Amino acid sequence: MKKILFIILIGSAFFSCSEEKKYQYGLDPVDVTLGGGQKTNQKSTTEFISIAYSDLYGTIIPQTKLVNLSIAYSSFGDLKIIEQRIISNFLNDTTIHLPTVPAVNGDTMLFITNTYKKLYNREPNEFEKFKWQDLVRNNTAVTPTTIYFALMTSDEYRFY
Repeated sequence: MKKILFIILIGSAFFSCSEEKKYQYGLDPVDVTLGGGQKTNQKSTTEFISIAYSDLYGTIIPQTKLVNLSIAYSSFGDLKIIEQRIISNFLNDTTIHLPTVPAVNGDTMLFITNTYKKLYNREPNEFEKFKWQDLVRNNTAVTPTTIYFALMTSDEYRFY
């Protein structure tokens, strides 16, 4: 009985030790680029504030306001937070003219396309169009102000 058990163990060890199969997968080369194109030049503080103001107000920023915001910007430690505060301050001003919610819900694709052209100087890709349209149509909390804030505080807006 012990001999049979020994033979079974040796036999199973012998047959279980086989060469591992090797698989080789062929991959096609894929060119990966940033969705926003090749924007490599970062806007200076003055450019960022001036362009953001012009994008929202449709006019150039007064010199005293630019100087005051530039001083606040450069004296603050976390630049992303001060950028968000500046954009938020601009967007909360009642004198800017953003599209209304019904206008956005009526032709969401036109709004998204025009906003991308205005803020990013490019057309939105198909994924961006789909995601923004889906978000606007399925979430009533998403307003034109929310969309502008999201796009203007993104990394892509910081570059040209």
